[in-house]
Amino acid sequence: MNDAVELWRERLNAKPGTREETPFGPQALVYKVAGKMFALLMTDRSPLGINLKCDPQQALIIRDTFSAVTPGYHMNKKHWNTIDLEAGLDIELVQSWIDDSYELVKSKLPKAVQRRLSQDGDKE
Repeated sequence: MNDAVELWRERLNAKPGTREETPFGPQALVYKVAGKMFALLMTDRSPLGINLKCDPQQALIIRDTFSAVTPGYHMNKKHWNTIDLEAGLDIELVQSWIDDSYELVKSKLPKAVQRRLSQDGDKE
């Protein structure tokens, strides 16, 4: 895999409790927390892309603001955005969207699981 893919894999795997899986084949890296998907990194697409879960209203605002963000490719377009990772977006901006996606999914988990993940995050 190329350096850009490795950069994003490292950032996604750094989230507490994250598992990287390939249920759709090696070209689609799925990132889950407690069995729930928060990101999908599409390594075979050009440009390199990532799907992230997003609050529906925020998703529309982000799409209107950034041409590199479109409705989720092969996902529920109300809840997911696809980001072109080669469009020159600020890495920390994309990281903030990853963080938001992770937190959105985490917030729907049972309280005990949320507490455990928060404790795991405090150890890093």
